[in-house]
Amino acid sequence: MTDKVVLIDGNSILYRAFFALPLLNNDKGVYTNAVYGFTTMLLKILEEEKPSHMLVAFDAGKTTFRHKTYTEYKGGRQKTPSELSEQFPLVKELLSAFQIKHYELDQYEADDIIGTLSKHAKSEDMKVKVISGDRDLLQLVQKDVEVALTKKGISNVETYTPSFLEEKLGIRPDQVIDMKALMGDPSDNIPGVPGVGEKTAVKLLQQYETLEGIYENLEQVSGKKLKEKLEQHKEDAFMSKELVTIQTATPVDISFKDITYTGYESRKVLELFKELGFHSLLNRIEGESGTEEQQEIFEDIKLTIVDNVTADLFTGKDAIMLEMLDDHYFYGNILGIAIVNEKGKFFIETNIALGSEIFKKWAEDEQQEKYLYDAKKTIVALKRQGVHLKGVVFDLFLTTYILNPAENNLDIPSISRRLNEKSMPYDEEIYGKGAKQKIPELDVLADHVVRKADIIYQLKDKVTEQLKENDQYELFEKLELPLSEILGEMEYYGVKVDKDRLLHMGEELKDRLKTLENEVFALAGEEFNLNSPKQLGQILFEKMNLPVIKKTKTGYSTSAEVLEQLQDKHEIMPKILLYRQLGKLQSTYIEGLLKVVDEKNNRIHTRFNQALTQTGRLSSTDPNLQNIPIRLEEGRKIRQAFVPSKEDWVIFAGDYSQIELRVLAHIAGDEKLIEAFNEDMDIHTKTAMDVFKVEAEEVTSNMRRQAKAVNFGIVYGISDYGLSQSLGITRKEAKMFIERYLDSFPGVRAYMEDIVQEAKQKGYVTTLMNRRRYLPDITSRNFNLRSFAERTAMNTPIQGSAADIIKKAMIDLAKRLDDEGMEAELLLQVHDELILEAPKNEIDKLKDVVLDVMENAVELAVPLKVDFSYGPTWFDAK
Repeated sequence: MTDKVVLIDGNSILYRAFFALPLLNNDKGVYTNAVYGFTTMLLKILEEEKPSHMLVAFDAGKTTFRHKTYTEYKGGRQKTPSELSEQFPLVKELLSAFQIKHYELDQYEADDIIGTLSKHAKSEDMKVKVISGDRDLLQLVQKDVEVALTKKGISNVETYTPSFLEEKLGIRPDQVIDMKALMGDPSDNIPGVPGVGEKTAVKLLQQYETLEGIYENLEQVSGKKLKEKLEQHKEDAFMSKELVTIQTATPVDISFKDITYTGYESRKVLELFKELGFHSLLNRIEGESGTEEQQEIFEDIKLTIVDNVTADLFTGKDAIMLEMLDDHYFYGNILGIAIVNEKGKFFIETNIALGSEIFKKWAEDEQQEKYLYDAKKTIVALKRQGVHLKGVVFDLFLTTYILNPAENNLDIPSISRRLNEKSMPYDEEIYGKGAKQKIPELDVLADHVVRKADIIYQLKDKVTEQLKENDQYELFEKLELPLSEILGEMEYYGVKVDKDRLLHMGEELKDRLKTLENEVFALAGEEFNLNSPKQLGQILFEKMNLPVIKKTKTGYSTSAEVLEQLQDKHEIMPKILLYRQLGKLQSTYIEGLLKVVDEKNNRIHTRFNQALTQTGRLSSTDPNLQNIPIRLEEGRKIRQAFVPSKEDWVIFAGDYSQIELRVLAHIAGDEKLIEAFNEDMDIHTKTAMDVFKVEAEEVTSNMRRQAKAVNFGIVYGISDYGLSQSLGITRKEAKMFIERYLDSFPGVRAYMEDIVQEAKQKGYVTTLMNRRRYLPDITSRNFNLRSFAERTAMNTPIQGSAADIIKKAMIDLAKRLDDEGMEAELLLQVHDELILEAPKNEIDKLKDVVLDVMENAVELAVPLKVDFSYGPTWFDAK
């Protein structure tokens, strides 16, 4: 079987991916859209090409040997956006996980590396597939050397063989260099011959074969103007030929043995995918390739399977592990319970533990100290069984998250390997995966669950000591641990949903969708399947002759990105876009929410993720109630289905106003920001006044919009590229705007500079409540890694402090409601907002309590301001 070498132009594919996909970032705020696009292409290549050898080539730097020929080579290119630059190290990490070699060579470009290896491969009778977005590489096409070029975007490629190239361009592969020499290339600042485009270049080459042939027969060239241009720019044409010629004899110090591809280890790739947030790609990674890891040998442990719970089983300082397989623990079964203490290691079957009054009395005794893994999960699972767990003083899950929020693997076996240097089996080794998952025999189950409880018990003192050394024990003891109990109560309580209203909304949406469908058909002049991209493409681009933006393998692209670009081209476009948006509301939110309503009580029991984000922010899953779309009126109306659980009750919302900007004012100590908040000015108007040097009455709505974008952009470490995308202005304008902002608020500039220096000295930054975020790349020699770490250093203290404040408010509010004997219940936390339900007769008092608690959760240099509203549904409490 002939060896097949796949050579990828890394820079070209990453650039294509970056500009083809919207800016995406994972939960840590790292931009990933270019890496995601690159990864989808890589997986496709591995599946379809099955290479024996593989290499991804990158440009080594800005200067190449071509600059000696022409100093202005690539001179017109804009600086690479930092959002893209910082993804290059990530894609190299990805390639390492896939065990694919990447390579760059000083003074040469990726094209030259590919050209050289392509030539070597051909001489060794290997087949070659080159993948790029750069047409320059078409000059490499020959027998057994194919070049696949990305078209619009990255998913659609066109593979060139000698015959296809000739059919497509009308020239042979060896004439590509001459065609490029005549045409020039504005993107690389290659001059060529002005006024000579592809058609003219091809026509000349069909007549005279080569560039040299054209100039040897210049007198015969028809067209006076063309002849003059060729004559005047002869030197440019030949220089351009030199510039576009790919070098096939570069001094690469890499052999085909070095780039042999034998597959990848699934675990490494899966871990990286999870870290990057590529959850949609996880199912494309199959079982581990290569040799299987040797089975680990675990040390034996001595345990007792308890058949009768007695009081002397407990010591008052006990580790407890509640084993469940279902992620949504509100519905899952408890497989068994382990207890470890100084007396020994015990396993209790679920029915024996829950049927024991002694176990229940111990669990509910606040004086009996308990060490757990994931207190919230344990509290909810036991409460479902009528046991109200109290006395939790340690949570291995939360403490290890606090110690390093960047750590992804927070399961007990991974924690033990890191902190205890002891190994135990992972869950999938005991239970299997997916559909093959099953409960093992009792002795195997008991051994596994007891090992987990034993690790909790062993690590309790060590982890507690680490927290104290970091001055973070108070963050755990006073904030995260009490919050876990409150969140558990909120999850258990749930939020009531009016199913009939949801169903009615679904019917209304169906009617609206039908009306829109008919309006689209009327404008199109015929009926078709509006949900079929193929049929929609034929209507828009063949029948209606709208400009083609992008094509895919199956035809015209009708992605949201494409349709948005065509919005102003025809009145049919806004209707199609609205049809799609409403269709998503119908399927994802109406039908999606109906599926998760608990049939017993008509409530939704979402789960709050307390140990997920690096900033400390809470998120919500199964379902994500923080993400119900509210930009569309129809989306906002979905909140009408969330109602109080009792008659004569209302939904109440308390919402922090601009909390992150207030935190910024406090942390930065900027006098102008502090003054604006203390005088209760509109902060965006104030910013516009200072940046544009105008009075309040002169601030236009557009000025305020721009000021608002940069205000919040500063909080999130926005770059000139990001701001230009947000406001639809040039990067130059965006950069000037950011500079004017920082000139207007010198305290903010000083904070941004000082916090970076502090991070370089300490290696981390902290929030007001001492939450840490480690920044290992803050002193990296790699500019892209370092610049991302610097941005993170600037925005983490702001975002993290805001998250800490709302958590503190939740704890204080729960206590205050209890102390005041009020019936009001906390339901949800959504970004900077707390949602409650309460009887109508408590509203006057509740307003005072919520405002008092939330506005006094912490003391800042500026006042915390809370807006409130209430009504018969969540929609009305806006």
